[in-house]
Amino acid sequence: MSTRRQFVATSGAAAAAAVTGLLSVAVPLLLVVVGTVTWRVVGRALAPVDAIRSEVEAISSKELYRRVPDPPGKDEIGRLARTMNRMLTRLEEGHVRERRFVSDASHELRSPVASIRQHAEVALSHPDGTNLSELAEVVLEENMRVQRIVEDLLLLTKIDEGTLRLRTSPVDLDDLIFEEAARLRTSTSLKIDVGGVSAGRVSGDREKLERMLRNLSENAVRHARSTISLSLRERDGEVVMTVDDDGAGVGKTHRWRIFDRFVRLEESRDRDSGGSGLGLAIVREIAVFHRGTVTVLDSTLGGARFEVRFPSISD
Repeated sequence: MSTRRQFVATSGAAAAAAVTGLLSVAVPLLLVVVGTVTWRVVGRALAPVDAIRSEVEAISSKELYRRVPDPPGKDEIGRLARTMNRMLTRLEEGHVRERRFVSDASHELRSPVASIRQHAEVALSHPDGTNLSELAEVVLEENMRVQRIVEDLLLLTKIDEGTLRLRTSPVDLDDLIFEEAARLRTSTSLKIDVGGVSAGRVSGDREKLERMLRNLSENAVRHARSTISLSLRERDGEVVMTVDDDGAGVGKTHRWRIFDRFVRLEESRDRDSGGSGLGLAIVREIAVFHRGTVTVLDSTLGGARFEVRFPSISD
């Protein structure tokens, strides 16, 4: 009996030693195999990520048209690639807008500066034939144009950077309209109709709302033939302000872009009639800042109607 027990114990020890030896070889080998397979599988899975990283690293500000590889499938890597491409599209569009904005601004500022220089050179070349009063008038007019462009650019820059601050208080828009109508009557021979003005109060920055109304009225003055109509009404919780003129109007194909910066329609490209191309862009931005909207429609006078809607406030 003791011999049998001794045999079993010896066999068990031998089996344990064999298993231990086998595991000491198999486990490291298995770990190497699993590690290799995992490394290859993960490497293949992350290869698109590395391709995206390499492409993004290679893209410069002059090559924003490039896009990262878009792998097939709807997994996280595919969604990452599509998100990166959408981001690159936004960056490209913003870069194009910035370059166009700088180019247009430079062009607008170059015109009055060139005019001042031209008149000054003529005055220096022909001092006997120069009328000092006329020269001063031209220089002052062009300098005021430069000042208006710079002020408009500064305002739009503040809006873009999110640093524009409104001093909000209740504002009676009908008072602003009557004040603007009185100013227009002293500066133009056009008929100014305010028969459609009723009471309307909004919450906003009085100075900015005055600027918005001034831009709309000056735009109407540039295009009207004989009449401008300013109106105000309150309806369904909104205050609706309209500025109409009896000019040529705005074609439907142009209405989607008329509020963009530095946009002048073909018939208004002359700077004496077309302005700087920033006025209506500022109108839209101020309206949006006051939770309002602005649209251009056909006017009953035959020209254009600019309609601005604001949320009304109670007394």
